[in-house]
Amino acid sequence: MILNLLSYYWIAAGGYRLNPWQSPYVRWRFETFLGPEAANLNAANFFRMSWKYRLQLGKFADWAAQRRRAQRHA
Repeated sequence: MILNLLSYYWIAAGGYRLNPWQSPYVRWRFETFLGPEAANLNAANFFRMSWKYRLQLGKFADWAAQRRRAQRHA
């Protein structure tokens, strides 16, 4: 799970790896997943919500890794 999460983070954060809360894609993902709770995403909120929803984020990263594997073998 951790490796999948790190892999997904590396891909999703793109040019914002040191400050992922500023990445348009990461912001969109958080807003889609959490709704109004993620509207004002800053560093503190990003880390608080990442920790709070770590199990759900891990399951999503596992699913994304499974989809990447399926695409490679298709």
